[in-house]
Amino acid sequence: MNVFSEVEARVRAALEALKTEGVLPSDLALPEFDAEPPRDASHGDIAVNAALVLAKAAKKKPRDIADALKAKLEAHGDIQKIEVAGPGFLNITFKPEVWHGLVRDILSEGGRYGAGSSRGDGKLNVEYVSANPTGPMHVGHCRGAVFGDALANLLVFAGYDVTREYYINDAGGQVNVLARSAFLRYREALGEDIGAIPEGLYPGDYLKPVGEALAKEHGPSLINMPEERWLPIVRSIAIEKMMAMIKDDLAALNIRHDVFFSEASLQADGKDQIKAAIAELEKKGLIYEGKLEKPKGHDDDDWEDRVQTLFKSTDFGDDEDRALKKSDGTYTYFAGDVAYHYDKLSRGFRHLINVFGADHVGYIPRIKAVVAALSDKTADLDVKVVQLVRLFKAGEPYKMSKRAGTFVTLRDVVDEVGRDPVRYMMLYRKNQETLDFDFAKVTEQSKDNPVFYVQYAHARSASVLRNAVEQIPGLDVSVDVLRRADLSLLTDTGEIDLIKRLASFPRLVEGAASAHEPHRIAFYLYDLASALHSQWTRGNDSPHLRFIQSNDGVATSARLALIAATKTVIKSGLDVLGVEAPDAMR
Repeated sequence: MNVFSEVEARVRAALEALKTEGVLPSDLALPEFDAEPPRDASHGDIAVNAALVLAKAAKKKPRDIADALKAKLEAHGDIQKIEVAGPGFLNITFKPEVWHGLVRDILSEGGRYGAGSSRGDGKLNVEYVSANPTGPMHVGHCRGAVFGDALANLLVFAGYDVTREYYINDAGGQVNVLARSAFLRYREALGEDIGAIPEGLYPGDYLKPVGEALAKEHGPSLINMPEERWLPIVRSIAIEKMMAMIKDDLAALNIRHDVFFSEASLQADGKDQIKAAIAELEKKGLIYEGKLEKPKGHDDDDWEDRVQTLFKSTDFGDDEDRALKKSDGTYTYFAGDVAYHYDKLSRGFRHLINVFGADHVGYIPRIKAVVAALSDKTADLDVKVVQLVRLFKAGEPYKMSKRAGTFVTLRDVVDEVGRDPVRYMMLYRKNQETLDFDFAKVTEQSKDNPVFYVQYAHARSASVLRNAVEQIPGLDVSVDVLRRADLSLLTDTGEIDLIKRLASFPRLVEGAASAHEPHRIAFYLYDLASALHSQWTRGNDSPHLRFIQSNDGVATSARLALIAATKTVIKSGLDVLGVEAPDAMR
């Protein structure tokens, strides 16, 4: 049960009744309003602002509308009291049995509690990571990878039809640099002293296995070939090996994709999807030949002081039009992105999410513009930007050893602290804020380490259930039995507070999914864990509040039902984040 959605539905039904009765104008459109926990817990369980939102359109005083709503809502037998407060808020307090029933609902629904039903608003594509296949994943990629994966998990849990996608940039100049770098390692594998790696090539030792693989497969046959012949051979193998390395790095973080889309495929096998995408824009009257002003800072690679083929990006909110073809007829880098998003739309996606690094912020308006243009504004694109990660240890900047030679890899960080701390802490900050990752803090066992604190709450819950069976022989702690416990015995303020926190989970999932903000789950779990640990501590101070009452199996069963419900929600939240929910901590 989502108590907030239930209240919203009741308020809407009451407002419709008031329209029928003539209390409100019959043609009054009902806007969105909020039904949420009040800031002050003494004001009740749920605060509703519907009367304030409607007052102007209804040409009535907010308190008059609130009084009429109160009279309608009081007919529901599970409401203990309703108060009209301030300018017209409705503060609703439920009877205790509502909260007791919620515990039963959680135990009945299990891992589906808080999950959304299948939505009928179309397929959703989440593209994340999409790092160039020129080396191992670095720590900067790590945050975007975790964010994108957790966001996809969240959306699936909320009921969306989600495809997880990785765009392989395997058609640009950087993969030719990769091929030349791999060719150098190939010569090295054949026994040649290659000396220092020339500037402009990739120096990392991670290319040595690629060179060895080339030597094993081709022997010295590539040595005497002209570059135009060996380059595509080496490039293909190098990209294959780099993608295998990247997938292995991502697997270390339990990150997966459904689709790996090759940029090179846009112009493979005799097709030219870039040409097709430009033709589609041309049919819409959005292509012309012209010159662009020099960009501020001169940082636009597609700029040149000659006539080019341009897209009317400014018609869709961009600050300038964008080049698709250079003056020599070759496609710009942006043209490939246009074709890629055209392909997404052609595959039936109408909801797109791209996860970008902080260095791609300036690229957002043009991508949004082309999606709007190609879809005639029927598709939406949300670009989530993840900011930088700074590494610390015990509060001091940390320069760990670099396996890649020039940068800290994702695998370096995972091997140092483990998958769960990396995933949780990459989400324990809003994506648009810089994240400080402290290697000492994410491994300490304290309240100041969120991942430990939340995982410990799950492990503590499991421990309580195990210990109850040991202390009270014959006690059945199965879900079927616990949901039939006498939950009316849950009367302590701490117990009710814990239930109310559980009640907010479905609303939180819905809001986080709608806003594309998985960090809300991480924050929520920490607060929920804090409430559980707090109630445990209260039991240490006041024995009658302990979860296990050795001489009272009935009271124990009621509290174990609450513990089992809390454990269920913590696991669901950790599953969304891609973090393990352990039953014991070592």
